[in-house]
Amino acid sequence: MKLEDLQSRIGEVLGTSEWIEVTQAQIDAFADATDDHQFIHVNPAMAAATPFGGTIAHGFLTLSLLSAMMASAVEPPAVMMSINYGFDKMRFVTPVRSGKRIRGHFKLLEMVEKRPGQWQQKVEATVEIEGGDKPALIAEWLFQHFA
Repeated sequence: MKLEDLQSRIGEVLGTSEWIEVTQAQIDAFADATDDHQFIHVNPAMAAATPFGGTIAHGFLTLSLLSAMMASAVEPPAVMMSINYGFDKMRFVTPVRSGKRIRGHFKLLEMVEKRPGQWQQKVEATVEIEGGDKPALIAEWLFQHFA
């Protein structure tokens, strides 16, 4: 897909990812990688006594899974290089319980040519929890594309 073609798709959903199960093993590995061992993430017995009723994924683990979700949902543009430029807005709405499945929905909000051959893309990313009423997170994700 050409970058110029994306301008005609502003406001459209670009795709929905495959489901990803968030396992306790992933949560534990993320805790080790980030040195965030808060009991709500890694101690099932203590976490069971909280309002969540069990362990929950780190919000940043859910956020980091956006890359995998995007890869399974959206055809990348035909460019020399794309980089993650960050987020304009990002909110953790609902915790993801260990063992739950999540998937991402990606809607194109904006395509702006910053200079010849360099485009900025803004995508609304919503992470759905299977069977849940509210999303895990909602974010406005920015990319820089270089033709």
